[in-house]
Amino acid sequence: MSTEPNPTPALLTPLRRRSWLRPLLIALAAWVVLQSWQSYHARQAAVSLAALAKPGDIVMLSSETCAYCKSASRFMTQHQIPFSECFIETDAACAERYRAQQSPGTPTLLVRGQRLIGFDPERIAKVLGGA
Repeated sequence: MSTEPNPTPALLTPLRRRSWLRPLLIALAAWVVLQSWQSYHARQAAVSLAALAKPGDIVMLSSETCAYCKSASRFMTQHQIPFSECFIETDAACAERYRAQQSPGTPTLLVRGQRLIGFDPERIAKVLGGA
């Protein structure tokens, strides 16, 4: 019996490291491309919304605890898209409007009177553009 250690595991370690490196780099590159694509589309939607929306066109029925509402409000404010927002917990008229729409959740957007559930800039732009 030989007392020398087997050199094979030491040689395989760099190979094992490389075997996961390529898929990791591919996944990272795909993530970067996806983030860039989403960012581009968000900018395009913001430009389109800002050009189409007039004061009074977009009313957002929000909840104070809704993270999606906060994100939508931040997006529209950041891109200078005119909109109004009310909160169903603190505004009785807003709560009544929300119930009248039979909305399943917030944000509920009323875009020129048309109910849209959830915030989707491209969908809002289609309604504003008449498509």
